[in-house]
Amino acid sequence: MTTREDLQLSLDAYDTKVAKAIAKFPERQHLSEKRLYTPLDIDENFDYNNKLGFPGQYPFTRGVQPTMYRGRLWTMRAYAGFATAEETNARYKYLLQAGQTGLSVAMDLPTQIGLDSDAPLSEGEVGKVGVAIDSLADMEKLFEGIPLDKVSTSMTINGPAAVLLAMYVAVAEKQGVKPEQLKGTIQNDILKEYIARGTYIFPPRPSMRLITDTFAYCSQNIPKWNTISVGAYHIREAGASEVQEIAFAFANAMAYIDAAIKAGQKVDDFAPGISWIFTAGLNFFSEIAKFRAARRLWARIMKERYGATVPKAQMLRVHVHTAGSVLTAQQPLNNVARITWQAMSAVLAGIQSMACCAYDEAIALPTEESATLALRTQQLIAYESGVADTIDPMAGSYYVEALTDKFEKEAYEYIQKIDAMGGAVAAIEQGYMQGEMAAHAYEYQTDIEKGKRTVIGVNKFADNKAVKTNDVITADLSVAERQIARVNEMKAHRDQHAVDSSLKALKEAAKGEANLMPYLIDAVKTYATLGEICGVLREVFGEYQQGGNLF
Repeated sequence: MTTREDLQLSLDAYDTKVAKAIAKFPERQHLSEKRLYTPLDIDENFDYNNKLGFPGQYPFTRGVQPTMYRGRLWTMRAYAGFATAEETNARYKYLLQAGQTGLSVAMDLPTQIGLDSDAPLSEGEVGKVGVAIDSLADMEKLFEGIPLDKVSTSMTINGPAAVLLAMYVAVAEKQGVKPEQLKGTIQNDILKEYIARGTYIFPPRPSMRLITDTFAYCSQNIPKWNTISVGAYHIREAGASEVQEIAFAFANAMAYIDAAIKAGQKVDDFAPGISWIFTAGLNFFSEIAKFRAARRLWARIMKERYGATVPKAQMLRVHVHTAGSVLTAQQPLNNVARITWQAMSAVLAGIQSMACCAYDEAIALPTEESATLALRTQQLIAYESGVADTIDPMAGSYYVEALTDKFEKEAYEYIQKIDAMGGAVAAIEQGYMQGEMAAHAYEYQTDIEKGKRTVIGVNKFADNKAVKTNDVITADLSVAERQIARVNEMKAHRDQHAVDSSLKALKEAAKGEANLMPYLIDAVKTYATLGEICGVLREVFGEYQQGGNLF
């Protein structure tokens, strides 16, 4: 049997041969990883049950389900939404017919910040980067002919997430679908908006109240619903590293958990409703190790810090979106290959749900053809590649296990620093996370510009051909006019007295401590608009101004 001492001697002899080889064939510069990984890179006291265990068992390093994809494949989504609810509804039906198994709703910018389409600040943005949702009438059109007891729906919405969830519940009721039958996710992660995206409305304290209200309401009424999808993805896309993606998202999630516990909720009751959205980046092995490390670290945090005893409260259940920031407008067909290995790394890492970018997203909104190819990419991986046939096939790789340990250790070190600052909110106030992300983003871009990092078609093998844009979807400037006309028509036929009464009740509830979800559901059923509802809440909660005091 080879001992570690024997292996070290063999490795020393190997290094001598390597030196001779390098003299003849110098290695590529700027390689960040070690040349070779061996058992010496793994803890000599490696404890299988403590480090890895079995799929579906603590610490979930190898996956959250006992049989993983052998029993059920990951949910295949496509992130879609543009123009009006009718047009987006047609795209959803097309994708469902093509084999998509879950919906992922993109909202336009006015909807994301709680404005109606006719608000002055909405001009030029209506239906542009997602679908415009002004009221329950739009939500009804969005899901017309789509049975909500048969599909899982993910909505990328944060500031007004509770309002959009209320609309979804109301649409389901009109379809005859009970709340306990609904499956899906609202993103509902407001803290990352202050550091990564900027689509906030209210200051953090009342925003945190809305989040904990959804936790409490859903745990009692919509048990299959994921009440938050912590946005690690957006942190990464804003410039974070893999380690920062884990650590900063975890710090934010712990702030939500602390707030819910402070509000009197039990961790085993609400934590099963926490889900996650991560990115799948370009470094194949790093991404695999990242997800494995994240699952293990989160399980330990939930068990050791919060005393969670229910397995679902310890699990990191992940939706993945392949990284859009790494796609190039130059030679856009190269993105087909990039997206494929991004998606494959996520599958090998054991994720639960995924949406792939379309190859033309660096240019404009995806066409039907490119959106279908993005879905087909997942289907090809699932049914033809063989990577879904066995669980965690990368386990035991010296490289992957060493990376997994490294990412877990470094992410926890970041969390300890944030804890010492007083938690995520304090770290955001001090600009710590923003500064760390900006520094990494700067280093990443500098490496590209200096040629240390290769981007095919950009700083190497460029062909200087003009980007073709004749087949892409462009924004229809008439969308705003049509949407505003719809809103005005809806308002002309609604019961204004009922609207006023519901908004008054919501305002009074917001001044107190009652759970706001029932009031929001009552308000949307009267066809009060998103802007009217958020306007009432702005009167009570105030509006966050960038650079101002968080509370």
